[in-house]
Amino acid sequence: MVVLRLINIMGLSLTQAAAKRAKEVIEQDGIAGSYIRVAIKGGGCSGFNYDLFMDDKPLDEMDEEYVFFGVKVVTNEICLTYIDGTEIDYVEGMYGAGFKFNNPNAKTTCGCAMSFSV
Repeated sequence: MVVLRLINIMGLSLTQAAAKRAKEVIEQDGIAGSYIRVAIKGGGCSGFNYDLFMDDKPLDEMDEEYVFFGVKVVTNEICLTYIDGTEIDYVEGMYGAGFKFNNPNAKTTCGCAMSFSV
């Protein structure tokens, strides 16, 4: 009898709109070779804040790397425990535009959508 063990590794995903916007920022700022770093910091209305920024530092052994539509996205194993399965989108609306996190692990979020609890 063969027993298969399934490992549920979802990681992150980046929509095509988010990848397009990231490419525009990289091109406008002249930061070729950069990647998007996704991090989590304590604080905010709900307990944790998303932190999304361009980075060019060498990756370390705890980093997880993904590529979506030609854009490299990096997070570390610790942050991934809070954002595993999260889709990052770029939305434009009446009150502005920005990256939106669709995090299936978030139990609550605040009005700004940049703070969450698990």
